[in-house]
Amino acid sequence: MTLAASTTFAVVFTLFVVAALVLVALTLRFLVRQASASRARWLAEQDDGGRSRQGPAASVEEDEDDEASDEERTPMTALVLGGGSTRGAIQIGMLQVLAEHGFVPDRVYGSSVGAINGVGFATDPTLDGVERMTQVWLRIRREDVYPQGRLHGPWLYLQQRDAVYSNSGLRAIVEEGFAHERLEDAVVPVEVVATSLTDGGERWFTYGPAVDTVLASSAMPAIFPAVEIGGERYIDGGVVDNVPIQRAIDAGATRIVVLLCSPPVFEPPMSRRPVEGMVNALFIAIHARFVRDMARLPEDVEVILCMGPEGTTRDFDDFSTTEHLIALGRAEASEVVRRYGLGTAAYPAPPLPVPAIRSDDHRYTVERRVGDRRSDGWTAGGPAAGPAPQVDGPSPPGPGSPGAAAAAGPVTQPDPGT
Repeated sequence: MTLAASTTFAVVFTLFVVAALVLVALTLRFLVRQASASRARWLAEQDDGGRSRQGPAASVEEDEDDEASDEERTPMTALVLGGGSTRGAIQIGMLQVLAEHGFVPDRVYGSSVGAINGVGFATDPTLDGVERMTQVWLRIRREDVYPQGRLHGPWLYLQQRDAVYSNSGLRAIVEEGFAHERLEDAVVPVEVVATSLTDGGERWFTYGPAVDTVLASSAMPAIFPAVEIGGERYIDGGVVDNVPIQRAIDAGATRIVVLLCSPPVFEPPMSRRPVEGMVNALFIAIHARFVRDMARLPEDVEVILCMGPEGTTRDFDDFSTTEHLIALGRAEASEVVRRYGLGTAAYPAPPLPVPAIRSDDHRYTVERRVGDRRSDGWTAGGPAAGPAPQVDGPSPPGPGSPGAAAAAGPVTQPDPGT
């Protein structure tokens, strides 16, 4: 019995060892194949310009990008409107001039207050449509958007709620300014960006209720509550992409007209309180994205900037200078239209300068263009000290960096019905 048991144990042990060796060999073979496949994918990405994509449609998108890069870009003009809170009134003056000269883009992209103005313009890109938006802006008072309660000042930020103000007042104002209720019904295709509170990524909306979409894109953190769309909560699109020129480039735009509410270079003031330091850090990060996108423009993309001056509003809830901001936007856009020939009607002469306005402790001045360069160091296409984008006229073309993109790709709404 002892001999038989020993023999059985030896056979079983031998079979166990053989099975273990076979299993180890198969595992190593699988790992080697996986490593080879991963290395091949990595090499392919490096050959494609170092771009990495996410999502189930990654291979399809890469193939489409390869085909697009082999062919010359089809001419397409995009209008991009950046964020800027109450300074969005500057964009209204710019849109007035563009509409007067028959400028209608192929696509519109908006973020934050630029989403509100962009969707309003896309739904009715005519003089009548812009005039309706103008009258809405001129009627806005602080209490319409930021109603004053019993609490004031810093105490507002200590309440047990997700935001200081409700967005009901802003909703009523936005509803009045739109000619269509849904994004897909706009005369000009329009896209709006918001920031997802699920993963902090970009979400682009191309269809759906226009009011809910722009409220999500303009939901300033701590000021307005997040907006829920499709079971996901969103806040201000300016957090991730305040001036979405890269989105327009990825869509194939060859000319991009950008409406900025302020100069593209942010010079943070000295922080006197910790909260001011946090706000400055947020603004620095927001402006840094735009500067990076401008520095790596493809060589065949032309960017034309319409920008507002600094120092024309007292606070984020100040609507007292709306009429003056609109006049500043008109002056800026008139010069840009005259210089670059936007639209179908030629501009006869440079506009008259906008007079300065004064208050007890503030003075608002107009920044004048000198030659091709502004006092803040930027030309019509980018910073004077760094690489500038390609523009018409005397400004030098920028070298750009074709194919550059952000590390993490934004997420776009699926097509309806998919």
